Amino acid sequence: MSTSRPEFVKLTGHKNFTQRLVLATLTGRPLHISKIRPNSPNSPGLAPHEVSFLRLLEAITNGSSMQISYTGTTITYLPGLITGAVAGYGASDGDIVEHNIPATCTRGITYFLLPLCLLAPFSKAHMNVRFSGPGVITAATETGDLSIDSFRTAILPLYDLFGIPAVRIELRVLQRSCTGQRGNGGAGIVELRFASQVRLPKTLHLHRNPGRIKRIRGVAYATGVSASNNARMIHSAREVLNAFCADIHIAAQYDQAPLVADTADKVGGKKRMGIGFGLSLVAESNITGMLFSADTIVPSKGGVVPEDIGKRCAYQLLDSISQGGCVSRAAAPTVLTLMAMGSEDVGRLRIGREIIGSEEIIELARDLKKFGASSWGIRDVDEDDTDDIIIAVKGSGLGNVSRKVA
Repeated sequence: MSTSRPEFVKLTGHKNFTQRLVLATLTGRPLHISKIRPNSPNSPGLAPHEVSFLRLLEAITNGSSMQISYTGTTITYLPGLITGAVAGYGASDGDIVEHNIPATCTRGITYFLLPLCLLAPFSKAHMNVRFSGPGVITAATETGDLSIDSFRTAILPLYDLFGIPAVRIELRVLQRSCTGQRGNGGAGIVELRFASQVRLPKTLHLHRNPGRIKRIRGVAYATGVSASNNARMIHSAREVLNAFCADIHIAAQYDQAPLVADTADKVGGKKRMGIGFGLSLVAESNITGMLFSADTIVPSKGGVVPEDIGKRCAYQLLDSISQGGCVSRAAAPTVLTLMAMGSEDVGRLRIGREIIGSEEIIELARDLKKFGASSWGIRDVDEDDTDDIIIAVKGSGLGNVSRKVA
């Protein structure tokens, strides 16, 4: 007797595009998204970075099907099994999937890494992906993407809380890059090796007092510009942070800008792109698993001195800490999604009132509900006089259906 496919989850708009595709893949629910930028006069439909993510999703899954309308404003997605880097499916070079990002991409590499790492624990094999091409941007972007440094130091360690060993997650930056002249293209190279596959994420109980900040770490990076910009950013950031924490260490990273082929040069010459500088800061509490991050990048049009970048990033970090809770705004979607995909038990998370009231978290709760997850229970914190909220999330218990033995 044949089993009928579940009904389509019908959504509209281009917001939370990768988040919705991830939920569809994890739950096995077919997805229909319409009205994707229908009124845009210049570029209606799917953007280049969204098409690139669809190609990545096709490479790491088996049996998935995607249909895009002629105008690109409607997509139908039938999810398959998450296979990872399996020879014969997506892996072309040994045990790694090669993914090329076009030069028209305006999003940072963490736009791809965040959803990819949510899928990786549930894959059949290790999730090994190498990102290359003229569109790879490892720095933070003006569209709000995290830098590769903040992702590595403030997001990946949180997987330990769910029984997913972060020591088996390797993230290599082979070539750094910043945004191009128009905010797109960087020509960096990044390699992710995610070897922490599990049957079910553990139930998370992270609702204690956030504690006090015990150390601040960071990376100042410059690509294709003077290395003195790093020292200037570090000095101005420390001027702000020294009054709050004594244990501060900010590393300096300098790289040459990558060379890429110049399409406008008929002789076949090359040009350097991905030039710029920025700063990443991460504050760690004395309570395990509580990390707060901040990212600042020089605008692609320039006109901002390194001292302003350093101070802006320091104040952004202080603002992230002041929002309260046990997770930052940048990490909250990852933590809440893993809690919803965990075992059928109730986990609890302490989160700041401003964070849970943000548009991003509210839309995540709505999307999870549409894909069959349980509603959240919300109450105020009674133990102290903060405005924090305790969220109770019941796991769906779906687990890793791609692996016979976890």
